Amino acid sequence: MSKQEISKPESIVYVVDDDESVREAIQSLIRSVGLHVEAFASAQDFLRSKRPDLPGCLVLDIRLPGFSGLQLQRKLADADIRIPIVFMTGHGDIPMTVKAMKAGAVEFLTKPFRDQDLLDAIQQSIETDRSARRERSLTDDLRERYKSLTPREREVTRLVVSGLLNKQIAGELGTSEITVKTQRGQVMQKMGADSLADLVRMAERLGVRSPKD
Repeated sequence: MSKQEISKPESIVYVVDDDESVREAIQSLIRSVGLHVEAFASAQDFLRSKRPDLPGCLVLDIRLPGFSGLQLQRKLADADIRIPIVFMTGHGDIPMTVKAMKAGAVEFLTKPFRDQDLLDAIQQSIETDRSARRERSLTDDLRERYKSLTPREREVTRLVVSGLLNKQIAGELGTSEITVKTQRGQVMQKMGADSLADLVRMAERLGVRSPKD
């Protein structure tokens, strides 16, 4: 493996805690399992940082100077910054936990917690983020394919996924069955669909609705 490959991390963990000793201990723990980690003393420092486009997670203290971990969670959501969050606190209570989890937190650990509990939560979060990134990439790719369809091909797509036969689609569009068959073939080719079931799944992912919907 080249030095360049070694130096490029596959994922990243961010730690935000205002206690320097806690930050250093968590950084050391995370590095011990071979993960790349960056730490910040405040939510503002984290937001100002330049973050690489990598799967990762945020290990976040609930009580911070400036604005709290829960406020940072809201700010990230408002900015459409999607990153799994593992909350940690020495002052946890049930309402705070419920609020964090409802807003999408992966885990909520009360200090002192076991090292393995934190590492398990981090690994789960990274896998969740990696999976979500794959799903978004697939959806973006499908969206680009759908954009390549002509307006008529999009009409045909909506009618096809609604379950209509070529003859029925021709009647709806006032065209010939052979024309619909050709357009349907073009849709399948452009979308990269191997079957009608494939096309239906793609349409569902993209939110393409049939006329009757």
